[in-house]
Amino acid sequence: MNANVSTFLMFDGRAEEAMNFYVSLFEQAKINKIVHYQKNEAGKEGSVVLAEFSLNGQNFMCIDSPGKHNFTFTPSISVYIKCISETHIEELYNRLKAGGKIFMEMRSYGFSKKFGWVEDRFGVSWQLNFD
Repeated sequence: MNANVSTFLMFDGRAEEAMNFYVSLFEQAKINKIVHYQKNEAGKEGSVVLAEFSLNGQNFMCIDSPGKHNFTFTPSISVYIKCISETHIEELYNRLKAGGKIFMEMRSYGFSKKFGWVEDRFGVSWQLNFD
């Protein structure tokens, strides 16, 4: 049986900002769909009911949750990127770490010629690898 698989990201009011940032990171990226809450609907007017976007062919969905939760993103699940060049990995690393956290500095490790692991300013974890 075939099924579509997408990574689903839940934000607290910053879904559209995060999606626009992620799409700006890749040449082959696009926003496929975005629906906003309207006045008198469950979520804050103008926030994201549902958005769909793709990064280099990988599908993502995101929302702005109208409810408050006692959880957020965790680094135990991350977006893993196999970078095509050292320039590419350096650019992604620098843009993603801005305003976020560094879990593993960009450098050579035994398992990789160049690797970095960061959490971006929206709380999403990214592992960047260049072999």
